[in-house]
Amino acid sequence: MNNKHKQLLHPLPQKEVFRRLLVYTGKEKKLIIAAMILLIGGTAADLAGPLIIQTFIDDYLAPRNFVQDALITLGVVYLLLYAGSAVMNYIQGYLFQKVALSIIQDIRVDIFAKVESLGLSFFDQFPTGGLISRITNDTEQVKELYITVLANFLQNIIFLIGIFAAMFYLNAALAAFALLILPLLLIVIYFYRKYSSIFYADMSEKLSQLNARLNESIQGMSVIQMFRQERRMSREFAVINQQHQDSWMKSMKLDGLLLRPAIDLISILALMLVLTYFGAASFTGPVEIGVVYAFVNYLDRFFEPVNQIMQRLSMFQQAMISAGRVFRLMDHNEPPPKQQPNAGYQIEKGNVEFKKVHFSYFENEMVLSDISFRIDKGEMLAIVGQTGSGKSSLINALMRFYPIREGNILIDGKEIQTIPFQEIRKNIGLVQQDAFLYAASIKDNIRLYNKNITEAEIFTAAKTVGADAFIQELDNGYDHVIGERGTTLSTGERQLLSFARTIAHNPKILILDEATASIDTETEAEIQDALKNARAGRTTIAIAHRLSTIKEADHIIVLEQGRIAEQGSHQQLISKKGIYEKMYHLQQGMNYIQK
Repeated sequence: MNNKHKQLLHPLPQKEVFRRLLVYTGKEKKLIIAAMILLIGGTAADLAGPLIIQTFIDDYLAPRNFVQDALITLGVVYLLLYAGSAVMNYIQGYLFQKVALSIIQDIRVDIFAKVESLGLSFFDQFPTGGLISRITNDTEQVKELYITVLANFLQNIIFLIGIFAAMFYLNAALAAFALLILPLLLIVIYFYRKYSSIFYADMSEKLSQLNARLNESIQGMSVIQMFRQERRMSREFAVINQQHQDSWMKSMKLDGLLLRPAIDLISILALMLVLTYFGAASFTGPVEIGVVYAFVNYLDRFFEPVNQIMQRLSMFQQAMISAGRVFRLMDHNEPPPKQQPNAGYQIEKGNVEFKKVHFSYFENEMVLSDISFRIDKGEMLAIVGQTGSGKSSLINALMRFYPIREGNILIDGKEIQTIPFQEIRKNIGLVQQDAFLYAASIKDNIRLYNKNITEAEIFTAAKTVGADAFIQELDNGYDHVIGERGTTLSTGERQLLSFARTIAHNPKILILDEATASIDTETEAEIQDALKNARAGRTTIAIAHRLSTIKEADHIIVLEQGRIAEQGSHQQLISKKGIYEKMYHLQQGMNYIQK
């Protein structure tokens, strides 16, 4: 992973993370305001309960003043307060959850859209499992922040304010003295946030590595079993799993030390302070039992929300770290490509020209150097060369999967950097050697959910590439549902479907990247015949190892170490008796031996 991608591992400042999380609440203002009003109402109703009891004890029970109407009124008011509190708390909890789910939906859509916009160079460097962890696990933690943490914080902060107001109402001097416990609480919170952020960041990163290793193992399970690597993969997985557990244990030890035990100790000291105060006051004058009850009740209630806040503080830290990882990914910037101001530009012919193109995946590691050629509509260009000579890199540059370093690529005389991505993807069809299929029907895999492609066009495309024969033999034919990545089909069948998919979309530029490498000789001959029709009116670029398949190409380029070593027609290159001639006769000899 290069330095640019390593920045994704650095945590964002929590102030910035919290500010950006609040931005997502903007469109839910009405629901949040309604939830806040209900939260304040429910909290106020809950706090009024001890005052009702204090009134009952001091005004009616202690002086034995049993006025039936007044007592009934107090009882009804007390029940209504608690019933109203329960109803309002239920509704505000529902509204907060609705807001949270809506926000998380927006965040997941935004981060997935960001991932889709990143260039292939990003995916070459960043593990797939790590991306999945950020889109799923981390956003799930953020959801808990909105649903559980923020609502709990707001409720308990309002509850604490109400408790202090009631305590000042009962005894202002003692309430002011009780404020001295707040600095102790802030010190505990400071140390907890300082150290827990370190542990939770490490824990999230280890979970990301765990998902990355799991994804890699499942994707490559056939290779693991083939080469008997199960024990090694299990050991490596166990190591990462242990590291994740160790990070969890560190955070649990911190929680066990600074959350409940520390707060319980402070609450005991506060209770001792209050009882000492009332005990000393009883020697100088009468003490109202109702006031003692209400004050001790409020003090106990004061530490109940404090404990809840501290318990939620661990979830808050996890959510902030996770949100920071999500926003780091959202902030990841690829080099901004130049875009055509006129979004309505259309590729008309599909003429392709390379002018002194230099291309590399990494700095100072040039893969293509000084590549120049031209191919027009209706012509076929073949690209050959040894493994690692830069054939596929040339296609990556044309498809704009990666940016070029120097030079220009032109389509219809226009620089490719200025042509909108959508227009390029629409008019360039690529058939790769490693075909990717989705867990869907044959029909949907060819159409790729493009409703503009009719069933007749699907059938025609399949017949053109010779895929119709095996499709008809499947259960339900074109409606047959294949497994993930098309594992229930042979490699050749998957490649035929990929070929049919490209033909069905009717591109102006057709690129074949070893498109017949996994197809038997008989089927390949059928495809070659079909290609003659498919190439009509299209610009065709073919990468091939089997030189016998490109004899009819209008132009052939031989790449060697990223440069054009030879170019010309088949007969011209044979007559040169150079690299191409040696490659061709070597393959002819191998074919003869195989026969």
